[in-house]
Amino acid sequence: MEKEIINRVAQSQLKTIDLEDYYAIGERVLLDIKDWLYQGIVVREKEFRTRIDAHEWSQYQDKYVAIECSSDAIIPGWAYMLCATKLQPYAKKVVQGDLEVLETTLYQSIIENLDITEFKDKSVIIKGCSSKPVPQNAYLWITAKLLTVAKSVMYGEACSSVPLFKKQ
Repeated sequence: MEKEIINRVAQSQLKTIDLEDYYAIGERVLLDIKDWLYQGIVVREKEFRTRIDAHEWSQYQDKYVAIECSSDAIIPGWAYMLCATKLQPYAKKVVQGDLEVLETTLYQSIIENLDITEFKDKSVIIKGCSSKPVPQNAYLWITAKLLTVAKSVMYGEACSSVPLFKKQ
């Protein structure tokens, strides 16, 4: 007599949250302003504004843009702000920093606005592996948010999870 194999994981009340599912769809672009500086190290306002005016800003339509300067120049805040004024009509999101800062900012916004009512009084597993670039901070933020509603929070997969929190 064969004994039926029962998938207890599938029958459990566990809820899985996969941060990869919340990845913001869209192209990420890094705008390096070092070539707009005098000798690559000094911001000269008049020259900088000329470069800004000559740049084709429409190429950033519906893209996520990170603005940085890869040289060791000290860039005044207004230079990044000026770039942002030109990007605003086109880009979905603009940040000062590299692509990792951009991804982190996107996830922070998504998690802050995430409706987690479906996880109320449930055991939740935060899936750990992903093929998309989920920043490490996103795992901290979703954990903190879930603590407010979940019965328990774990990390990993249902077959091998690490317990993080259990409501008393």
